[in-house]
Amino acid sequence: MNDLAARLDILPRPFDRERAERTLAALADAGFAPTGDVRELLASVFGNSPFLARLALREHEFLHELVTVGPQISMGAIVARATHADANADEKNAMAALRRAKRQAALAIAMADISGLWQLEEITGALTHFADACVGGALRFLLRACAVTGETDERDPVTLESQTGLVVLAMGKYGAFELNYSSDIDLVVLYDAERFPFRKKGDARGAAVDITKGLIRLLDETTADGYVFRVDLRLRPDAGATQVAISTEAAELYYESMGQNWERAAMIKARACAGDLEAGRTFLKNIEPFIWRRNLDYAAIEDIHSIKRQIHAHGRHGPIAVAGHNIKLGRGGIREIEFFAQTQQLILGGRNPDLRCAGTIPAIAALRAKGFVSDVAAADLTAAYRFLRTIEHRLQMIEDEQTHTLPKSRESLEHVACFAGYEDVESFGRALTAQLETVQADYAHLFERAPPLGSATGSLVFTGVEDDPATIETLQKMGFRDPGHAAAAIRGWHHGRIRATRSDRARELLTKLMPALLDSLAASADPDAAFVQFDRFVSRLPAGVQLFSLLLANPQLLKLIAMIAGSAPRLADTMARSPQVLDALLDPGFLAELPAREQLDLTFSAQISAAGDYESVLNSARRFVREQIFRVGVQVVEGAVKAEAAGTAFAAIAECVIAGLLGKVESELATTAGRIDGGAFAVIAMGKLGGREMTAASDLDLIFVYDAPKQVEHSDGPKPLPVAVYYARLAQRLISALTAQTAEGGLYDVDMRLRPTGNQGPVAVSLESFARYYRTREAWTWERLALARGRVIAAPAALRRQIEETICAGLCLKTEDARVAAEVREMRKKLAAQFPAKSMWDLKFAPGGLIDIEFTAQFLQLKLAPAKRDVLDPNTVEALQRLEKTRSIGSDEASALIGACELQHALTQVLRIAVDGVLDPAHATTGLKALLVRAGEADDFTALEQKLARVQSAARAIYEQFLAA
Repeated sequence: MNDLAARLDILPRPFDRERAERTLAALADAGFAPTGDVRELLASVFGNSPFLARLALREHEFLHELVTVGPQISMGAIVARATHADANADEKNAMAALRRAKRQAALAIAMADISGLWQLEEITGALTHFADACVGGALRFLLRACAVTGETDERDPVTLESQTGLVVLAMGKYGAFELNYSSDIDLVVLYDAERFPFRKKGDARGAAVDITKGLIRLLDETTADGYVFRVDLRLRPDAGATQVAISTEAAELYYESMGQNWERAAMIKARACAGDLEAGRTFLKNIEPFIWRRNLDYAAIEDIHSIKRQIHAHGRHGPIAVAGHNIKLGRGGIREIEFFAQTQQLILGGRNPDLRCAGTIPAIAALRAKGFVSDVAAADLTAAYRFLRTIEHRLQMIEDEQTHTLPKSRESLEHVACFAGYEDVESFGRALTAQLETVQADYAHLFERAPPLGSATGSLVFTGVEDDPATIETLQKMGFRDPGHAAAAIRGWHHGRIRATRSDRARELLTKLMPALLDSLAASADPDAAFVQFDRFVSRLPAGVQLFSLLLANPQLLKLIAMIAGSAPRLADTMARSPQVLDALLDPGFLAELPAREQLDLTFSAQISAAGDYESVLNSARRFVREQIFRVGVQVVEGAVKAEAAGTAFAAIAECVIAGLLGKVESELATTAGRIDGGAFAVIAMGKLGGREMTAASDLDLIFVYDAPKQVEHSDGPKPLPVAVYYARLAQRLISALTAQTAEGGLYDVDMRLRPTGNQGPVAVSLESFARYYRTREAWTWERLALARGRVIAAPAALRRQIEETICAGLCLKTEDARVAAEVREMRKKLAAQFPAKSMWDLKFAPGGLIDIEFTAQFLQLKLAPAKRDVLDPNTVEALQRLEKTRSIGSDEASALIGACELQHALTQVLRIAVDGVLDPAHATTGLKALLVRAGEADDFTALEQKLARVQSAARAIYEQFLAA
């Protein structure tokens, strides 16, 4: 007994001396009458813990053994008995054996703790090792029982445990060897479906679930002998929707696809404690990429920290106090120390394997060793952790309650103070408060440092109902011309006048975000315009917590949004109407490059394949196009790509969606009308799409052509249609798929007026009719000009080749050049009358604008193609380059036209991305002008206008030169 009695000087005095004497007397009556130091120790234990006094009376023989050989040897014997629980003949005996082991372990560990013989890590380690023995013994008992009636010849429980693919993971404090005195144990039970040999009606999962339920019964059920451990299975993947045992494959898939940040934190402490330990280690190795992310994850901090903040919001803790304080979850409590370590592990552990410690104290030591925590903070937190865990144990030992809350009554608080070794409540309170304040200070320094209510420029306060003078002054210094409007709007946000800020959490996050938000808006080209757009954006959000958390965690995203708001009102409006497009901004490759057609096809195909029904396909298409157009627009605004490159990207998006939807529309029609045997259908792009010169606002000029064997008259479905009707129906459905307003809005406007015979002709024309119309002289000059931009974007190879040959033949027909020139001049005159240009910024219709350049290129192609087919290309710039290459026009003319075309295309792209309608420089924002200057490669806006005037003048002169009367 010398080892237990060695530190009698630190024994707490018996709080209830009478109970201690009664218990000692009862022990004497049972044949055990301790004396001297042993009596003093037992008086201290019994006088402070009614629970331990009752245990001592029930296990008096073991108590005698314990004080004789000491807790180390006693615990060795107890763990051995629990480990061999599988040797019991039946469940009743196994349960009784485990419960008796628990009573004895509770006595032995408490005596080693109260006497000061064991330090905290030895105490929590002993509790954990005992739990491992109980879980392992109970599991082996169950596996052996299954083997008797199951599908395996193996009977050895140890072999069954290690080879059946079923593993029990210890989670939380249990996983980290940090169990407290009255802990429950957090378990996750997994099984390898390919190795697990047992079945319940042919189902492996059913058998695994039964074993898990049996494990809970053996450990958790309260009998006349008590209980072993309360078992909690809620840390398993998707606990609300899954069985108590799940396959390792399903668990891995869950963590890879749906795992949340709090689950990452939980998995830091996970370890295999029973069952197939190798399978457990393999599983944990497989999910390491989920737990330990290499990139800094500030969202994880916010997410985990939010759990702590929610605990406070529920009112279970107030300011630091003694009476009624929760030493685990309250301010300065154990949870804050754990979070201090865990959050830094989550952020830094991906790149620092040395930080991947399960235990709290080892994690703090590892953080200190790496220089992430100061020596002082590490020492303070470690001392506080040991102090608080010891108080936690004293609280729980009194009546074996899983409690962490100090009592509120004076008498009960005196009891706890006494058991903790203090003379009175006041001295205990001072010691406790000092530790709690130390923890709170370190925790607050790392996680709860509130954003200052200001920026580097000055004060930013938006409380109350009136403008704060200092804040108005700060906003003016930041560059806001109307600070009163901004201040009033922000106060409205804080008062919850918009949906996004109606929760306390959202407003709390907004307060943190405000200085950075205003700094970012102020840094944009037009702070007031940027603020107005951001106000519109945030006012349309259904909720704000997710966005505000995201912006707090990602300052670069905040700056990008502010730049969009200040420079591109149309993109900002897209954000306001469809906040989900922000998800695209989180893609690491978002600003890296324009979307390639192959990648677009893969992404769109995957999205519509997963969409389900036809309506979902249409909604998915609209979301896809909106996001991709937004992506291109942001890249142009950000300067990641040149504006003139956007035309090809916008065309690729449209072609991808047309091709993808065509397949869905054909399948939808086939369900009733079937298909045309040997038939084929083609989509011809005209106009901007045909020339790959689309903008963010372009509509689609399309022609539909079909071909079918002459002997086929009808489709082959249950409701057959004549060939012409079938393809007309297909074309109409495709148009509807592209234009219909669904829950996600519209997609594109479609213009069919360029088809043969215009609006009077059929919506889909046969190849024969199409060829006859363009190969002869039926087509009007304007139709042949339009055909110069024709390009097949969806068709089977044979039909594509035939259409392309027809287009080429139609453009190569020899015509009277003077007549064509006259008709082109007449068309241009009508357009000028119908759409008179108000300024040079009407880039399409201004003299020397895009219409003049396109008409020039198209006229020259019609004129020269009969002799030089190489001049044909649907893209205007490419056509001009071909004309120059074939010496059809001079280098000076080609250079002037190409320069004018590229400049005005680039400016048009910016304008269509940023605003609606024609630019009015007098009302254009500074940000928009800056974008135009960059796109036009000019020094400033004045220089840009001078450059635009020069190129338009040169282009108009060349137009008149080639189309002179």
